[in-house]
Amino acid sequence: MDDELPYIDEHVVRVDAPRERVWAALQRYTTSLLRSGERNPLFVLLGPQPRAGFAVTERIEQRRISLSGRHRFSRYRLVFELTDGPGGATLVHAHSYGAFPGIHGRVYRALVIGTRLHVVATTHMLRGIRADTVTGPGPDQPGRQ
Repeated sequence: MDDELPYIDEHVVRVDAPRERVWAALQRYTTSLLRSGERNPLFVLLGPQPRAGFAVTERIEQRRISLSGRHRFSRYRLVFELTDGPGGATLVHAHSYGAFPGIHGRVYRALVIGTRLHVVATTHMLRGIRADTVTGPGPDQPGRQ
């Protein structure tokens, strides 16, 4: 994926758990995200590559997972980074990058970025990772004790 995508924004959530637990939750979340994207009916319109909308393009154990993709109206990258927070907490950062070429790309950017839908979606992702860190995987997910 193009490493020169323009920066969009960063969102951060504090998780009161050690990095190992947060990393496990982040991996489960990204795996789930990749699976659920394949069933999203909106993707028929967008025509994403890969089909799930994202592919893992970088994984640095307990530090970073980068997801990249493209569709008819944009090229994008979402980078989750883990850093140490105060009091043994872990901070989960979500860095977003994207290019929106042409008139259709500009309209798409206005719909997704301009309306703050992107902020809502990214915040939802971060909260999901935090919740999974606290509750752990469900009974049918790997890693359940």
